[in-house]
Amino acid sequence: MSRHTTTGAIVFSDLDRTLVYSPSALLLEGADESAPRLLCIEVHDGRPLSFVTETAAAALATLARSRRLVPATTRTVEQYRRIHLPGPPPAYAICANGGRLLADGVEDADWSRAVVDALATTSAPLPEILEQLAGLCTPRGEDPFVDKVRQAADLFCYVVVKRSRVPAGWIDEVTGVARERGWEVSLQGRKVYLTPAGLDKAHAAAEVVARLGATTTSAAGDSLLDAALLETADAAIVPRHGELIEVGWSAPRAQVTRHAGVLAGEEIAAWMMERLAPAQV
Repeated sequence: MSRHTTTGAIVFSDLDRTLVYSPSALLLEGADESAPRLLCIEVHDGRPLSFVTETAAAALATLARSRRLVPATTRTVEQYRRIHLPGPPPAYAICANGGRLLADGVEDADWSRAVVDALATTSAPLPEILEQLAGLCTPRGEDPFVDKVRQAADLFCYVVVKRSRVPAGWIDEVTGVARERGWEVSLQGRKVYLTPAGLDKAHAAAEVVARLGATTTSAAGDSLLDAALLETADAAIVPRHGELIEVGWSAPRAQVTRHAGVLAGEEIAAWMMERLAPAQV
């Protein structure tokens, strides 16, 4: 368990398409010469993969030094460790959509076991979902629409699809099969995530709040996988793009950024700075 304790405010943030952006998600508009300078914060297979603006990087470094920024991602631990946010590593990080909790970079084995035990009582096992997906993902016609099916951390799975080729009604069909078995579906870009209904970032965030003794929380995220976290925070922010905007999601304490893409990430970083008292950052 981390020895760090605090009082006051902490901030939770999703990573992909919230704080950090792949080249296809930058959504930069206007003339190239007006584009912001970008900092690469992730390399995969020897290639740059994720970016933040330099302005966002400065804010994130300050937040990191305060030890009050908690990444909350659907990435597995291995995928999360490819990300190098500016500043020192966070005291806590939430991975695998809440299924893994890192304290000072070390996975909390007790938390991982507790999550597995809890899910066993509420949702169908992952192998059953993968078996159902095998039938749902078979080619329909001459134009395959599924690139691959992957499981993550032995907790959930996702399907990588060609969005333009997905048959009409297929997402609804997958959603129906999933919900019959106590699972939820989230569409993010080309990935269709299937997660057990009891697996969410909010539960892990509550554990972090209890350990740190925080009195107020803020949260940022772009997808339905972030909804519970956003709804339980004292204040929340959503980028002007992504699944939550597409489905018309809203919450009383949530606001939407003015910008979309990587500039939304910059706006979110500034918003998180404002949520912490000057003495805390």
